[in-house]
Amino acid sequence: MAKEIGLSLVYRDMWQSSGKYMPRVDQLVRVAEPIIDMGCFKRVETNGGGFEQINLLYGENPNKSVRDWTQPFNDVGIQTHMLERGLNGLRMYPVPRDVRKLMFKLKKQQGTDIARSFDGLNDIRNLKLSIDYAKEGGMIAQTALCITHSDLHTVDYYIKMAEELIDMGAEEICIKDMAGIGRPASMGKLVAGIKAIKSDIPVTYHGHSGPGFSVTSSLEAARNGADFIDVGMEPLSFGTGHADLLTVHEVLRDAGFSLPDINMKAYMQARSLTQEFIDDFLGYYINPKNRMMNSLLIGPGLPGGMMGSLMADLENNLKSLNKFKEKNNQPTITQDDLLIKLFEEVQYVWPKMGYPPLVTPFSQYVKNAALVNVMQMEKGKERWSLLDDNNWGMILGQSGRVPGEIADELKELAKEQGREFFEGDPQDLQPDALDEYRSKMAEKGWETGPDDEELFEYAMHPQQYEAYKSGKAKADFETDLAKRKGEAAGPASATPAPVASSQTAAPVQPKALNIDVNGQQYKVTISYDGAEAPPAASQPAAETPAAPAPAAGSASAEILAPLEGKIYMTKESGEKALKVGDKVNKGDIVCYIEAMKVTNAVKADVEGTVIEVCVNEGDDVYDDDVLFKLS
Repeated sequence: MAKEIGLSLVYRDMWQSSGKYMPRVDQLVRVAEPIIDMGCFKRVETNGGGFEQINLLYGENPNKSVRDWTQPFNDVGIQTHMLERGLNGLRMYPVPRDVRKLMFKLKKQQGTDIARSFDGLNDIRNLKLSIDYAKEGGMIAQTALCITHSDLHTVDYYIKMAEELIDMGAEEICIKDMAGIGRPASMGKLVAGIKAIKSDIPVTYHGHSGPGFSVTSSLEAARNGADFIDVGMEPLSFGTGHADLLTVHEVLRDAGFSLPDINMKAYMQARSLTQEFIDDFLGYYINPKNRMMNSLLIGPGLPGGMMGSLMADLENNLKSLNKFKEKNNQPTITQDDLLIKLFEEVQYVWPKMGYPPLVTPFSQYVKNAALVNVMQMEKGKERWSLLDDNNWGMILGQSGRVPGEIADELKELAKEQGREFFEGDPQDLQPDALDEYRSKMAEKGWETGPDDEELFEYAMHPQQYEAYKSGKAKADFETDLAKRKGEAAGPASATPAPVASSQTAAPVQPKALNIDVNGQQYKVTISYDGAEAPPAASQPAAETPAAPAPAAGSASAEILAPLEGKIYMTKESGEKALKVGDKVNKGDIVCYIEAMKVTNAVKADVEGTVIEVCVNEGDDVYDDDVLFKLS
């Protein structure tokens, strides 16, 4: 009798691997029925990862989204699964124990059956609580092996890791091939090795398409005993996404496996709705290059989930760099030039940083270090001259153990900066936080929500939740979307069509919008690179020449943005935003810039007294924009 293989649709990951945003909850509910009617899925990935942060960023309640989106699948017995990042939960930096524990209990109550937990360093210490808390909360505890390719990351390395996770109580194993660089024969050997440890443990193969291995890897995984294969579907399969449902279904059937038939009428409905969502607004955040497979990704090994947002964000880096080059009479470069420089630098820095698996958040950390190195060196500065605190936390062991050895040059740099390596359990660095956030919500008059779900969102995503509650997040999103639609439309087009964020056209109307956010009216003026300025609450900082900041004590000393991104005046609840009259010393943290999912602490390279704060919470800034003026 033919072995049955279960297919899982990674609908959330399809979007995150293609662009920046997910569909709204009303859209998700519409597409659920045809996905169910396709009749070929045993599982659907519904939430986790960046899903809830994305909801907040465009002004939507993530708890309602999870509940409404999972309900149709719960009703018909299709299992739902979420992705969570172990120590980092649903965000990019470590989460306290009590917040992690609440997450699993809450997500089960909201309708999620399976917790797919991974640690970005493959440090199994960070997964022990995920396994325990998932079981306590009533979820299936599935743990993931983050696949990357190096002399350290061998089949035997992963088999040993799987054995340790099974001993810890993991109920399922996922082979998370996030960059699709797992060589097919090796993926087959890995599945066989896991089944040799525990023959009845369910194994899932999750592979992105990137360099082109994933269809063959899916077949090899199935032949060696895998129980589930994750798939995407058109119009968001392949490219930086996942192997296509129709392709994998046919390959497995041809190999003799048993799979249900696909209801093609329902498939076309789901496909059509997904395209409709792209045409509505999501396509404005999808770079066309993300729809292409690229064998160049074999070298740097960067994952699909990161590449989806990287190409959208890289245009800002390119714009900033070329502004510098133009000011300094240097030839500009293309996006492809910058991309190749980035790939080469990733291959250079990755071993020196201890070979962390290239998965969220550490793929972003390595990529950010490489990109900042490229940007700095293009400006005549030294490599490692601007290494963010997220990277330092990883290098120093504050997020767990990296698999390899840290390079001597980074050890020396740490010593010069007075940084110490941490050998303990990284969870111990995070004190419980729910009581603190409960008190803050009481002070603000905010409800903690059913099952404390609003409390959870606030504790997990503090800045984004506050922007959501104030209406600023939705206003900012609507402004950005209107601008992208205007740029895409061109002066002769009455109906704009979604285009990649890297394609720009001449600016057109609208120049202003009236936006209703939770009953509050906002009038937002839109700036098109030199058109009338937006209101002060959302106005980006003025651009300044790329010159060294004057010495402290002068009337015009300035602290400049070291990179482009979104401004956050504080990061932790106990911090106070810098204000006029405050004294600043060299090395003080003055604010934070969130760039490509990573929060970078901005440190003063001058000292003095603040005479002007030139940015506001949530502003977008470019490299060398003025943040603060000092006397």
